[in-house]
Amino acid sequence: MSRLIPPRIYITSVDKAANHQPAPSASQFPVGQLPHSATGQQQPIPSIDLTMSLNKHQQLGHAGFDPEETQQINASLQGMCNGLEIQQNGEHTQKRSNKSLFVRNWLIVSQPLALLAIFALLWGIAYSVLPRQLTEPNTPFMRLWFLFVGAQISGILVSLTGLPDMLGMLFWGVLYTNVGWAEFQGLQKVEVFLREMALVNIMLLAGLGLDYDSLKKLFRFIMQLTLIPTVAEVVAIAVLSRYLLDLPWLWGVLLGLVVTAVSPNVVVTVLLRLKEERLGMNKGIHTLIIAMTSCNDVLAIFLFGVILGVIFSTGSLTSQILQGPIGIVIGLAFGGACGASLLYVPSYKAKYTNGLRFTMTILAGTLSVVGSKLIGYPSAGALGCITTAFVAGTGWKKRIDYKTNEVEMYLDLLWKFLKPVSFSLIGKEVNFSVLEGNTVLYGAITLLVAVTLRLLFSYISTLGSDLNWKEKAYVTLSGFPKATVQAALGPAALDLARSLNATDDLPRAQTVLIVTVLAIIFTAPLGALLMIKLAPKWLRKEQSENVGA
Repeated sequence: MSRLIPPRIYITSVDKAANHQPAPSASQFPVGQLPHSATGQQQPIPSIDLTMSLNKHQQLGHAGFDPEETQQINASLQGMCNGLEIQQNGEHTQKRSNKSLFVRNWLIVSQPLALLAIFALLWGIAYSVLPRQLTEPNTPFMRLWFLFVGAQISGILVSLTGLPDMLGMLFWGVLYTNVGWAEFQGLQKVEVFLREMALVNIMLLAGLGLDYDSLKKLFRFIMQLTLIPTVAEVVAIAVLSRYLLDLPWLWGVLLGLVVTAVSPNVVVTVLLRLKEERLGMNKGIHTLIIAMTSCNDVLAIFLFGVILGVIFSTGSLTSQILQGPIGIVIGLAFGGACGASLLYVPSYKAKYTNGLRFTMTILAGTLSVVGSKLIGYPSAGALGCITTAFVAGTGWKKRIDYKTNEVEMYLDLLWKFLKPVSFSLIGKEVNFSVLEGNTVLYGAITLLVAVTLRLLFSYISTLGSDLNWKEKAYVTLSGFPKATVQAALGPAALDLARSLNATDDLPRAQTVLIVTVLAIIFTAPLGALLMIKLAPKWLRKEQSENVGA
């Protein structure tokens, strides 16, 4: 016997609804589904007139309308509306998800694409006004230009994978030099100047990121984090290189001083990214890491100059020993004077205050670096940059109108241009042709043991602070990346040995360079990656916008 199928009912008014059978309640259907007939076809959706008429009858107390039927119809309509609403919300959520994914990716790539467009426009202008020997693709100038453009493109591609863009820039430089494109005849001074400008930019940003109150509070821990891990790492490298690499003790100490320096480019770049995400802004962690990095580099560069002078007997021992303290005094004095002047010149009420402050700040930092080399005290350069920005920034923060100060924003924008320059030039120093089998093996063992000891003693140095174990571990990890100082100091001994024709010292200087290259390869990419990936897990996100960095 076939089952009788009730006719489908189309309700267009409340008067007709009163003569029909009660509608099934919403509880009879799964949430999010509309009622279906026995044939599997979806029932037509009631007209909007029903809802309007129903509300009207309820308000007027319609005499011919059964309240029980009203309640049942209400329940049925509510179930249908809920199903429609869930379905529409799902569609809207999917659209919003797709849109937000596009927006996030566009936010990642839009700025680098703008920088690429600027690079292209600059090249077009240069091609229009400069001689062809400067703008043809195979000229040294254009090879240098392609190094930076390729680094920017590599950074964009790597950032789309969720990894730091600096890794792509670094490895583009490595590729560039190992395929033989990194020959910039006649442009060595330009290359050095660009490297110095990147250092100036990053040191000024580091100085503005320092917080005076946190610095005063954490001074003891900064000294501990500077001295204890540095001594442990240098001693370990000196001992291991004496027996594994057959280097004399002084050469082992020299190698240790090259390796122990922490890369400000890598560390400060990561901290700038964390600052945008408000990670680790509490407890002065940013100030602690920046100050530790700066002090570590000043100490390493100073002692490197002393040991290098002793090995090659360049100048008297007394002058070499005094060079470091004198450089520190010069850097502090010059930076303090420039920073104090920036508090009053230009006037706070001047129309172009931010632009003039930015210009004076960047020029003061540049003069600090290039001028310190001219007078023979290069260790004063980076310290002068940091001091300039620190003194000026501390004074600016005390003013009510500090939020209108855009110097840091301009410096950050400049770093967007100099970032591919800096990391591609660092990668350019990683030349696989200088690597030798035994030296690579024993050098890698030396680095592994020494860096492990550094991390251990760095963590011990944080004991007694109010940081939790994750924050202590993150501060410890910040001393891992090596790149900037190594790229500058690594070839110094070899260049000096060649210039003095010290044939006996050439193999030792070559060993120093090889181990330095290994330090860059092993620690710079891995250190940057670990610092970025572990920050959300180990550092607390600060919600307040007024917390000093």
